[in-house]
Amino acid sequence: MNKITSIIATVAAFAATGCTSYEIDMPANPAAPVIGDEVSTNVIYQANPRFFGENDCLKGLTAQLTRISDMDCDILWVMPVYETGELNGIGSPYCIRNFTSLNSRYGTMDDMKNLVNTAHSKGMKVILDWVANHTAWDCPWITQHPDWYMKDAEGNIVSPSGWSDVAQLNFDNSEVRTAMKDAMTYWVNQLSIDGFRCDYADGVPQDFWSNVITDLRAINPDMIMLAETANPEYYADGFNMIYDWESATTISAAFNGGKPANVVKEAKEALAKVPDGKSILRYVFNHDVAAENNVATMFGSPEGVPAAYVLASMLNGTPMIYSSMDVEGLSGKLSFFDYRTLDFSTPLSDVYKSINSAFKASAEVRRGELRDYSNSSVVCFTRAIPGHNLLVAVNVTGSTQTVRTPIVLAGAAMTDLIKSTSVTAPVEIELEPYAYVILMN
Repeated sequence: MNKITSIIATVAAFAATGCTSYEIDMPANPAAPVIGDEVSTNVIYQANPRFFGENDCLKGLTAQLTRISDMDCDILWVMPVYETGELNGIGSPYCIRNFTSLNSRYGTMDDMKNLVNTAHSKGMKVILDWVANHTAWDCPWITQHPDWYMKDAEGNIVSPSGWSDVAQLNFDNSEVRTAMKDAMTYWVNQLSIDGFRCDYADGVPQDFWSNVITDLRAINPDMIMLAETANPEYYADGFNMIYDWESATTISAAFNGGKPANVVKEAKEALAKVPDGKSILRYVFNHDVAAENNVATMFGSPEGVPAAYVLASMLNGTPMIYSSMDVEGLSGKLSFFDYRTLDFSTPLSDVYKSINSAFKASAEVRRGELRDYSNSSVVCFTRAIPGHNLLVAVNVTGSTQTVRTPIVLAGAAMTDLIKSTSVTAPVEIELEPYAYVILMN
């Protein structure tokens, strides 16, 4: 008899005599599992073109699409591809000089079309980053239409607070709205893209978004619209998805001495705001987070990043991988302004593939009620629907830890979704540093 079998047998004997320490978890008439709304099975890959080459970035990104698709990613979010400004500029891709012209360093329109067509051929949707709030200071609109911009009391065009490299548009002017809608429509018509991620959505009137989304969906009823906001009011404007701003920081805190149970609590609160048929974006890194934090230590160590991603994905919402998470050996802050050729890792990509596969395979069970069993070192939670259970445990520390399996699952026949093997759920799960398990039956 092996150790796990012995432990299970011992617990079973204790249970038979009424002496189990788990009795509090086992009411005489347990409530039926709660089945919630449909959950997302989509995974987003956020691609910063500047990480795919110092020139011809679009070709570099296209060359990686097979690997990205093989990670079970469904939506490719391409950060701004447009011609950027130089006047007062700091190198940001979000400083747009011309909304209907490509950044020549990225490549040509043919390169862009090939990128989109290749992604489509692999079953992926493509969404472009859209910056509606402002333009570069050398955007032709500045001189051609100065009345399209916000101005101070002296009549000077102003910047949005904190962003001196750009000039703020005035959406009280109907011509601004028309010009912005026409520019968005241009890319849909030219490339057959599948949607937009809308930068700083709060900086633009909601009725603009509502109107433009209606117009875009007249072209493509399935247009994907992601708003960079945490305000759930934007769902009513037609957005499919908003941000869970707190996911990355809450998960990071758990990996740096914080309370693991807070990860489950934060996710539960965020998901409670999501209407049926909508979703919320959850991630451990995006371009801002990676630029503001040491990517090697934000989740304890580089080995902690996949474990953190398990929590971003398996607690529901739509998970996202940022281009750089699939690269080994990175450290420090990653400016999204810089051009570089990252060395993407196939083994690390395979790690994310296994997590994404578990995320998709567990979709039906993830509709079940969320229950937290975390301890001081492990985030542990379950979901259940009639006849099926999901158990996720993630070690958020750099040392081996254990967590007790909920008694209702101890000894149960389950499938390890990461290893694709049949297992018997042990009474106690032992996890190596930053290790994780995802079990389902």
